[in-house]
Amino acid sequence: MELLEGKNLLVTGVLTDQSIAFEVARIAQEEGANVILTAFGKGARLTAATAKRLPAAAPIEQLDVTDQADLDSLAERLSAHCDQLDGVVHSIGFASQRIMGGNFLAAGWPDVATSIETSAYSLKSLAVATAPLAVRGGSITGLTFDARYAWPVYDWMGVSKAALEATARYLARDLGPEGIRVNLVSAGPLKTVAAKSIPGFSQMEGLWPDRAPLGWDPQDPGPAARAVIALASDLFPATTGEVIHVDGGVHAMGQ
Repeated sequence: MELLEGKNLLVTGVLTDQSIAFEVARIAQEEGANVILTAFGKGARLTAATAKRLPAAAPIEQLDVTDQADLDSLAERLSAHCDQLDGVVHSIGFASQRIMGGNFLAAGWPDVATSIETSAYSLKSLAVATAPLAVRGGSITGLTFDARYAWPVYDWMGVSKAALEATARYLARDLGPEGIRVNLVSAGPLKTVAAKSIPGFSQMEGLWPDRAPLGWDPQDPGPAARAVIALASDLFPATTGEVIHVDGGVHAMGQ
């Protein structure tokens, strides 16, 4: 039996085939899921082109998580592709380069507010928007980068990830009675489109080779994607509010 057989999964954030979100969508289809993608703005063409590399065709719906009109109409638009949602994958984040790369003290509130709304508050927005189709036993799974630490150059995106992790815990509390699990996967540094937008990303990536007991391949989003798939399946029926580290073990090591 396939791990996600008969399940409907909404996957956000697919831009290139190097992304965790793409790997999630690909593996989900291989495991029997009906996958629906979202696309945003100028990236919609890129999402459409990348979606053609999936094993099967996947419908794509426009979604700007900061646009209430998009959020309000999402469930109705998704209902054209499925009658219920068994899982939602949140792979959304944005921070201006003005508030990363060593610009922590110089950051202005408007840029910080945009980052927090897009990267953290959007998890709540997406949960509420998809609630009409959510089923008991379903899941919401997001992606983070271990927010317990102040990483080099990550700055306000790191703060936004801390807000994301807190948001996931509160969602786990409030959606638990509805049977919805909310968890995050904390991946090590990967050479994705998002990573390329971080000034000085190599400083973060450079910490891994000597510290990961299992080793770490920054070119391979597969391990993180498989963790998302597992959390979206029925294998973790009593796990919620958790951050699963997929980072080669760095999170457990001392300096």
